Amino acid sequence: MTMFRRIAFAAFAAPLALGPSACNSGEEDTVAASEPIAPISAPEGTQWTDTTTVSDDGGYILGNPEAPIKLVEYGSLTCPACAAFSVEGAAKLEEDYVNSGRVSYEFRSVLIHGAADLVLTKLVTCGAKEAVHPLANQVWANLNPILDGIQANTAALEGAMGLPEEQRLPAYAEAGGLYEFFSARGLSRDQAESCLADFDAVQALAEQTEAAARRDEVERTPTFFLNGRQLEETRWEDVEPALQRAGAR
Repeated sequence: MTMFRRIAFAAFAAPLALGPSACNSGEEDTVAASEPIAPISAPEGTQWTDTTTVSDDGGYILGNPEAPIKLVEYGSLTCPACAAFSVEGAAKLEEDYVNSGRVSYEFRSVLIHGAADLVLTKLVTCGAKEAVHPLANQVWANLNPILDGIQANTAALEGAMGLPEEQRLPAYAEAGGLYEFFSARGLSRDQAESCLADFDAVQALAEQTEAAARRDEVERTPTFFLNGRQLEETRWEDVEPALQRAGAR
């Protein structure tokens, strides 16, 4: 059974695991030191953080799509360790590394907490692709109140399971108070409901994210890949030196 089918037919109100750190760490893969790479200018009148492209795996690449240093995060929008990375490092990553043109940063969602991750992922990707990274950072910056809102309405979440497929995720978002959160950040309720009601698109999203995570043997969030090599590091204070070793200095 695919991850999507497990989400679609399991109870939406299953408890969320809220551990403070990443899980199932593997063997460390140290990035070899490279020569410094010169900054690469963005197109005239822009900066690289204005540029977002969608990868073949459904990830959202911020920055120079041809950057010689490619950082990929497999992350969950309900993951406290992912939230900590965003809060501690997102601004510096974008300002000092992505805007240099030397580094691109791709976010690939992993649905480790079922419906909660699926609904949040769909909502951050409902609008323009350029809004995905800012919205994801907003979710992580407000993770505790978002999860509190979801967990406060377990009966309503359970009730969503009895609805027709196209009504389930909209009902979940209603019960979790998510429409108000995203409306305050530029995504109208009508647009959000329309996105969540598109069952075929939701299914495709879930299956695409699952396929990429399985292929790359992702067992924890966050998991980072730097130029195709999986990192042991999960905290910004450790990922930043890995970027510098790879030539972003």
